Amino acid sequence: MPSLIQASPRRAQLIDTRALMQIRSLELRARIVAQGFWSGIHRSPHHGFSAEFTEYRQYTPGDDPRYLDWRLYARSDRYYVKKFEDETNLRCHLLLDQSRSMGFGTLDWTKADYAHTLAATLAYFLFRQGDAVGLLSFEENIRDYLPARNRPGHLRQIMLSLEKPATGKSTDLTKPLQRIVELVNKRGLMVLISDLLAPVDELENQLAQLTATGHEVIVFRVLDPKEVDFDFEEALLFHDSETEKDAFIDPGAARKRYLERFGEHGEVIRALCHKLGAQYLPVTTDQPLEKVLSDFLRQRLRGVRTIRRRENR
Repeated sequence: MPSLIQASPRRAQLIDTRALMQIRSLELRARIVAQGFWSGIHRSPHHGFSAEFTEYRQYTPGDDPRYLDWRLYARSDRYYVKKFEDETNLRCHLLLDQSRSMGFGTLDWTKADYAHTLAATLAYFLFRQGDAVGLLSFEENIRDYLPARNRPGHLRQIMLSLEKPATGKSTDLTKPLQRIVELVNKRGLMVLISDLLAPVDELENQLAQLTATGHEVIVFRVLDPKEVDFDFEEALLFHDSETEKDAFIDPGAARKRYLERFGEHGEVIRALCHKLGAQYLPVTTDQPLEKVLSDFLRQRLRGVRTIRRRENR
């Protein structure tokens, strides 16, 4: 197996995505990413991300031993102290697209594989910090729903659900987002993970309901690199997995128009999220998941600050 570590242009050591995705166990992938991220925080001169997330620093004489993290000590053989700005635990629901379009991939893994790993990483990270995590997976209908909890065995249930392959057909954002509004009364964090290959008006109506009920919303748009740059070299027969239609396309002739329309669609989604106060994070399936996790936490910090400013007005 290739090394799990790769060097970034800034000389930071990140986990190699290709090697990570070769690991069969989804939970092991998530644990490797989360622990790699924690190690990166400990090496970094910068401190903390947000009120809801734990920040660690090395123990010094005089610190309250109640806040020692013994799990981290077992892994690193060093004493670290948890620091909290806010004692209120987060309630997070992961909303995962399992439609057939998520099965597309030009790498050794698909968008679904990457999305499942991202969801598992977020679940693992939040659960280990004492936050309540839930999952709603969907395609044209809701597939699984697990309410947000933090209790023994719950994380394992989430992982088992995430291991199910994406076998749905069309992407229908209406039913699952309507249902999560009905199911979750307490305000919390909603994380939508999808390629968003669906009409934007559907997304607008349902995201508006989520934000109107007070939930903080983060949208991950997961795409294959080829979907973003469309740099296919030869004419190919393309198959639409959701409509079951085939089309023979010359990429050289179609690239300009494709990129225009694809870019327009992405900008509409970005503007929509900004309008509704949702955080928008586009990612491609070749990105290191440690970086994606870091971006997620930074967006959380931004969202928490925005919510507090609104509440203080």
